[in-house]
Amino acid sequence: MGTERIDTVVIGGGQAGLAMGYRLKERGIPHVILDASDRVGDAWRTRWDSLTLFTPARYSGLPGTPYPAPPQSYPTRGQFADYLERYAAVHGLPVRSGTRVTRLGKDHAGFVVETATDTIHADRVVLAAGYDALPQIPAFASQIDPGTVQLHSSEYRRPSDVPAGDVLVVGAGNSGADISLELAQTHHVVLAGRHPGQIPFHIDSRLGRRASRVVFWVFSHVLTLDTPMGRRAAANLKGHGGPLIRVKTADIAAAGVRRVGRIARVDHGRPVTDAGEELDVGAIVWCTGFHADGAWLDLPDIQADGLPAHDRGICRTQPGLYVLGALFQRSLASSMIHGVALDAAWIADRMARSDTSAPTPAATEPR
Repeated sequence: MGTERIDTVVIGGGQAGLAMGYRLKERGIPHVILDASDRVGDAWRTRWDSLTLFTPARYSGLPGTPYPAPPQSYPTRGQFADYLERYAAVHGLPVRSGTRVTRLGKDHAGFVVETATDTIHADRVVLAAGYDALPQIPAFASQIDPGTVQLHSSEYRRPSDVPAGDVLVVGAGNSGADISLELAQTHHVVLAGRHPGQIPFHIDSRLGRRASRVVFWVFSHVLTLDTPMGRRAAANLKGHGGPLIRVKTADIAAAGVRRVGRIARVDHGRPVTDAGEELDVGAIVWCTGFHADGAWLDLPDIQADGLPAHDRGICRTQPGLYVLGALFQRSLASSMIHGVALDAAWIADRMARSDTSAPTPAATEPR
């Protein structure tokens, strides 16, 4: 097993890790990006076949290379995966693909990053591995009749994966809305879950083209942890997910999808809504999100979400440790593609100044 020392290790080579690498390179900070996938972008290539990004191309690029498509178009999963792969190559980012981190710990000299073949000693580590490692499914799913096919959105690929008949999609966020619309072409679909809210116009409409700049600016600069409105949004987001961006509730209704409330329990092997309706369906697709896999983090202060305690991405109790791409890390945009680019710059600036103190509100606004 080899051993080396590197100033900064970025764990994760998706959009967050690549944005971080670009900002570190820009500031002359030596680093390496470790990614478990065989190819940059593979995390996107394994999603469902028809997936397109929820945000338009204008807001789907990383620093230094805007996404190469009409601003209001929506890249497919494969197109965006290929963009990430090209991005890493064009900017010469030091990505080590096929390198899964098995342990992150500390010793007297700093951080210890272990992989299957090597040990890296680092002064600083950025956790940018994404927070969709483990499917989040309600515990009562185990009580569902075994004859009912159950898939998590991470396992769903296409409508033919789902047997003919009635299908329940649980989770009314962007993924649930997309999958419901696709399944409605071939199945009778029931969509369960609290309405997460929505942008009140189509992004690709004439109004949307004019207003989207304002909306995404608000996501990044108004709905932040520094504003009362942002803090309320953060509490809501962590409980119910973000607003619908591309798909609208009218689109779901027009497709013939039936809406019900949240699934509260299971009776007689069948899911039951909070209104008491027992649903007789042949299949369930759980679009109920993910959570981070913190099993490999041999560190103190790991929270219930699988991440170390942090303040806007800075782990104040563990100097040199950073988080990037977490849900509402600094703003509503923090887990979006354009948001990780902003937060990466903010963190890289503090690295360059070796500043791990708690930020003041005036200092937290990325430009």
